[in-house]
Amino acid sequence: MRLPDSNRNIDPRRCILYPGVSMLTENDFDNSSQGMPKNPNLPAMSSNDMQDLSGNRDTSDLGSENANANANANVNVNANANDDAIGALNNLLEICRDGEYGFTECAEHAKTAELKSVFTQRAGDCRTAAAQLQQHIVQMGGTADSGGTMSGAVHRGWVSVGGTLAGFSDVSMLEECERSEDVALAQYRKALKENLPINVHALVERQAQGTQKNHDQIRNMRDAYKNASANS
Repeated sequence: MRLPDSNRNIDPRRCILYPGVSMLTENDFDNSSQGMPKNPNLPAMSSNDMQDLSGNRDTSDLGSENANANANANVNVNANANDDAIGALNNLLEICRDGEYGFTECAEHAKTAELKSVFTQRAGDCRTAAAQLQQHIVQMGGTADSGGTMSGAVHRGWVSVGGTLAGFSDVSMLEECERSEDVALAQYRKALKENLPINVHALVERQAQGTQKNHDQIRNMRDAYKNASANS
């Protein structure tokens, strides 16, 4: 930076710029007036700015202050990421509890032993997945939600559960189960986009793969039962 001729001997590091005016130095301020410029049209300076111009400000601790600020910012970012991860796991936890409830109801109303067995197994899979998710939520310092009720199951994909299944055919129940698995898969894919810890991401990915496998099994059984019903 080039100094005005009158200030040619001033240290450039002890200068300040005001918008729309020339560069000012400590010579342009009245120290006895607590940073008031000699030019009344300019704003007053802070005590830190005056100390910067005079070279009297102690900057020995600025490095540690910046380091502490960066550390605090990192802590906040990590805390937010952890909260987001816990929220994603709690959402999956409710999905699994809904699945356990829905598949248990389907097992009770299924007409064939084969479907009763498949639905019972799937309910057990959901129960196991929920326990795994709950364990990781607690390990991450979170609180596992207590959701997973009949009303929640209806809201999150189980359109018909409980007493309404009494009049369902096996094909209708398989269609119901496939819809619920579609909802579960969508939630797993959403969770995998979160910034999850490596071990938690591995768990969610493993459960998502299991859900996809079960979805395909339910879909294939639905098609088989539908064809058998059409040919009978």
